[in-house]
Amino acid sequence: MESLYEFAGGDEALHRLEQIFYDKALADPVLSAVFPERRPTHVDHLTWFTAESFGGPGRFSRELGFAHLIDQHRGLKITDAQRQRFVEVYLESLDEAGMPEDEKFRAAVREHIEFGAQVAQQNSHAETDEQLHPLREVPHWNW
Repeated sequence: MESLYEFAGGDEALHRLEQIFYDKALADPVLSAVFPERRPTHVDHLTWFTAESFGGPGRFSRELGFAHLIDQHRGLKITDAQRQRFVEVYLESLDEAGMPEDEKFRAAVREHIEFGAQVAQQNSHAETDEQLHPLREVPHWNW
């Protein structure tokens, strides 16, 4: 069976999705505390992470490593409202990016985003390594 990465349209399609999402997140009043400023590498890093999660190239792990992701979320103190809004904005971005409307694909993306947002929220509140979510590598998502 085709990977989520291939089904989504590969790097080009995922980059378009992450660009749309990031632009919306920066402008969103609920998410602005979590995304306070535009970082030139952020869209590429989001693309690498999603691509790897969905069965594409392992650039995120190779170039940055999962510890980078943990470091990015630490101390953000993500609220429930911010976590929920992150998921909403991401899912809204799917349509704008022209992602496939396939029901199974959309369900897999939703599960991926909801799980990732929960991990990020937990890590954002961790004051010790023991309080971090146990995940230490890019999760591989499938149908």
